[in-house]
Amino acid sequence: MIERDQDNIKLYILHMRQCDPKKCSGLKLGRSGLARIITHPSHLPSGTVILNPFAATAFSPADNRDVEGKGLTAIDCSWNQLDKGFKVKMRGEHRCLPLLVAANPVNYGSIGKLSTVEALSGAVFMLGKETLARRLLSKFKWGTTFLELNEKLLSEYQRAENSTQVVQIQEGLIRELGFKT
Repeated sequence: MIERDQDNIKLYILHMRQCDPKKCSGLKLGRSGLARIITHPSHLPSGTVILNPFAATAFSPADNRDVEGKGLTAIDCSWNQLDKGFKVKMRGEHRCLPLLVAANPVNYGSIGKLSTVEALSGAVFMLGKETLARRLLSKFKWGTTFLELNEKLLSEYQRAENSTQVVQIQEGLIRELGFKT
């Protein structure tokens, strides 16, 4: 049974069995009762919002209703495997997270190469559920570093009304920070 936050969000992790189980942030969330581990895409609840780095639509506060109603799913897989292509079909609303900086020890400082806990906590933070984001990250020594690195980004994304505004904010931040696109 998964623990439900005061905000009534069900968290799911589609575990693709591509990482070291001892270092896997998704499995650790599952063991701590903060998320439910799913091992096959067909077992995902219908209508869940799926954090998918290849989705065409950006995650935004406008997804809150769907997340509260159907849950939020993170895909737990290896970035090395993901770089080779991702071809798993999953039912649900697919959303990509906007620009965020990883704090996990494997990809520290990398843009976008988030661990499962970073993806989930970033998404729920964007929905204004900062207590839940902090609770998820509290299971990791480096968890608070994620919020410190992304404080400005997350606060800006949290103010957006929809996916289009999240993309506009992201583009503005890219220009401001001098990243090349």
